[in-house]
Amino acid sequence: MNVSIFRRLWVTISAYVIGCYASLFNRFRIIGAEHIPASGGVLLASNHISEYETVFLPWAVLRHHPLQMVWAPAKEELFRHPFLSWLFQSWGAFPVKRGRDVRAGKALNDLLRTEKVMLFPEGTRHRDGRLGAGNRGVGKLIYEARPLVIPTALSGLNQWKFPGFGQRAQVVFGPPLDFSDLYEREDCKETHLRIVERVMQAIAAQLAQ
Repeated sequence: MNVSIFRRLWVTISAYVIGCYASLFNRFRIIGAEHIPASGGVLLASNHISEYETVFLPWAVLRHHPLQMVWAPAKEELFRHPFLSWLFQSWGAFPVKRGRDVRAGKALNDLLRTEKVMLFPEGTRHRDGRLGAGNRGVGKLIYEARPLVIPTALSGLNQWKFPGFGQRAQVVFGPPLDFSDLYEREDCKETHLRIVERVMQAIAAQLAQ
């Protein structure tokens, strides 16, 4: 996707400001960033435990890949305020309607062919830190777009207070997942479920570290 250098600079500078709070004033550790490639379609499939992750995950990526974009679907309620809407969209977020949003689905498919996208397969936040079941739609998305999928595990952020200092949290990026056996199967509900189940198992494995 053609994104201006000025926007890329804005996003990178913003990420580093956020990173100062996360990793200098607090103790946000980044593990496994070497698994994230510099180019190509990448899906960062993460558990969902805190509102902070939507800004800390891009920091974890851009620290190793500056001047890149990390795109993210977000609930449309976040875009009702004009300034916040501009801010979130400038960072790469885009609104998704509840239920079936064909337009957002097409945007995700297009982005995942060449760009980095963060997504929360559970679809809802679990503040207690538990890992829920993945949404079948994510399996369908992976089957159709076939990006490189990086299982991403966040821990500790659900305990953070803002502002705060010395708080501990971490993100673990696992090695890319192999779906070659599932891509050979029929494009159907069962295949999509198997794909997202493999994603959730991989996230659980990273959480166990």
